[in-house]
Amino acid sequence: MDRLDKEILRLLQGDATLSVNDIAERIGLSTTPCWRRIQNLEKQGVIKKRVALLDAEKLNLGMTVFVQIKAGQHDINWLSQFAEHAAGIEQIVEFYRMSGEYDYMLKVVVADMKAFDIFYKKLVGGIQLSDVTSSFAMEQIKYTTALAIQ
Repeated sequence: MDRLDKEILRLLQGDATLSVNDIAERIGLSTTPCWRRIQNLEKQGVIKKRVALLDAEKLNLGMTVFVQIKAGQHDINWLSQFAEHAAGIEQIVEFYRMSGEYDYMLKVVVADMKAFDIFYKKLVGGIQLSDVTSSFAMEQIKYTTALAIQ
């Protein structure tokens, strides 16, 4: 990946709606080679997809909760069942297997405490968990989806 590819990625991370022509002009390349580079970055899986980022507050989803979970069991079958269970809950926007005291970390976005309670009951229903603890975000200091491109 050369300087031009990295610049294309920086531009697309800032605004995925930019036209190929706009990107080409900004990096000093003609349209066809720029388009080929973007296609190649997509083919390589560097660009996974292009999405719209929504404002959670304007959608009445103003509560972000980080949920830490200790596994009920530590085997591949339990992990598979838990991953399938969690994948079916739309309020979970991020899901990680962790090192340390807790086995899993979920980022959950809901409207309010009542919505979180409904989510919580869905989360703990039907799957054995050893411990669940939740931390409520008081303020979002930084949020970005842009990766630092070296």
